[in-house]
Amino acid sequence: MTGDPDNSKPRVDRRLAAILAADIAGYSALMGTDEEATVRELKARQAVVLPIILSHGGHVIDTAGDGILAEFPSTLNAVRSAVAIQDAMAQRNGSVEAARCMQFRIGINQGDVISDGVRVYGDGVNIAARLEALAQPGGICVSGKVYDELEGKLVQDYDDLGPQHLKNISLPVRVYCLRSPSRVEPTLTSLVKQEFALPDRPSIAVLPFTNMSGDPAQEFFSDGIAEDLVTALSKLRWLFVIARNSSFTYRGKAVDIRRVGRELGVRYVLEGSVQRAADRVRVTAQLVDATNAGHVWAERYDRELADIFAVQDEITQAVAAAIGSAIVDAERVRAVRKPPESLGAWEAYQRGMWHLSKVNAEDHLKAMHFFQKAAEIDPNFAAAFAGLAGAILNSALIYHQISIEQAAKEGEALARKAVVLDQNDGRARARVAQAIFAKGDLEGSICESDEAILIDPNCDVAYSQKGISLILLGRHEEGRKAAQAALRLSPRDPARPSRLAHISRSYYFEGNYKMSEDTLRQLIREYPGHTPAYEYLIASLGQLGKLAEAKAMIAMAPPGYDQYSRHRPPFRLPADHEHIMEGLRKAGWPG
Repeated sequence: MTGDPDNSKPRVDRRLAAILAADIAGYSALMGTDEEATVRELKARQAVVLPIILSHGGHVIDTAGDGILAEFPSTLNAVRSAVAIQDAMAQRNGSVEAARCMQFRIGINQGDVISDGVRVYGDGVNIAARLEALAQPGGICVSGKVYDELEGKLVQDYDDLGPQHLKNISLPVRVYCLRSPSRVEPTLTSLVKQEFALPDRPSIAVLPFTNMSGDPAQEFFSDGIAEDLVTALSKLRWLFVIARNSSFTYRGKAVDIRRVGRELGVRYVLEGSVQRAADRVRVTAQLVDATNAGHVWAERYDRELADIFAVQDEITQAVAAAIGSAIVDAERVRAVRKPPESLGAWEAYQRGMWHLSKVNAEDHLKAMHFFQKAAEIDPNFAAAFAGLAGAILNSALIYHQISIEQAAKEGEALARKAVVLDQNDGRARARVAQAIFAKGDLEGSICESDEAILIDPNCDVAYSQKGISLILLGRHEEGRKAAQAALRLSPRDPARPSRLAHISRSYYFEGNYKMSEDTLRQLIREYPGHTPAYEYLIASLGQLGKLAEAKAMIAMAPPGYDQYSRHRPPFRLPADHEHIMEGLRKAGWPG
């Protein structure tokens, strides 16, 4: 006799579905700042997001914490829902102070799921959660299955991140990031997040070499070897070289070479390691084709420490030969950079560069100390004087530690000394351009910037300096192009917020206050500590008559944002200064 079926077990349903996973970037930090306000804003966001999901045919499975998990029978509707959510959040963030902005990260996958009538389970769900973790704040990542399903059905651009190894997922998953629909004007988001097409000449990024010495204090030494390779390779006019400040942002990270290539827009990546013990040093280097992760060349060098510059020359020549073309130029590199006679000066300079990369006032002062020490050890070391010149100028222009007048005088003298010591150092010439810019000589700054670019076509500092000088002379479109060239040469540079601010200023001076507002809001969301952006945003809001928003922005602006309003700097022309003051007065600026 057959018994009745066991109805005590929950019914399990297996089906194909599109799963949307979302959470809020930086939620823990927001909670740590103000729990009650964060919970209130979260609930307000959910009141907007959940109806969007339902209106696209989705079913909300879970809303635990700051996360949302939803299921859709239609993959197309799942993606449309995600796009609508991000658009709604962007609009809402436009009226929220930067420090309190909430941005969703969203991942979408299509796959087989199991449901017990209450929840859904399976790799279809797990992959969506992993994709969400890969997404940028305000971004959407989808699996290859979703991408294949959408092809030709949704007017949207995608960035292919290639196969990704996701946590607890056995096989790699191809991942695509959706781009926002193109607008008439470029936004700062597109400038910051975009991945670049390959240049029309060979291109390379030199990653920071790994310090294998067992002593963290020796990191500056391995950085220095890589930086010198950047400098030497930059002399090859046929080669496009990413600036040190961008390539070194990958320090200490396990990187996917193909992703580095996409993020920096280069075909080749040079990586390596340095092991220093007493008076011996071992350097390994390998050149990788970032388009396919194929090895092009690799070598190991065991030398006396005194031979480190010869090792750098050999690596530079080997890279140039491996890439092909202009071998004769590669042979000239040996004569381009004259290293200091004393390794102590080189080490002090590299310590200065290491501190400078930390981008804070305390390390900035330490960098100045080491540049000064390098110059004292070897009075013929041009890079030390150029480094000290740049640090002194930034002490005034960024950190407001000394007067602009003092910085311009001291910085120009040091930069010109560096140029005399090494006329082939483009960055030294760029520091001259920066110094005379601080004096208010905009035309002269452009001329010096052009000289620096002629010497070193990969000099991002020169392009940046030329850009702001052109903008302040009213040549806005030319200035934007130069600033964008600096961003292209160094997409991840610590100076990037300043370069983006240059572009934003051009819109203000053109009278395009709405574009100025939009781009500056985005800049402040990305870099809330960049004080100059607040001055121009408040002035833009004043010109647009948005007085309540201007008042709120004045209240939240960090100290020192109006430094240049209270004391007109020499590089701001009187008419431009009055233009800014007009906007600030309309905004109710208390100055």
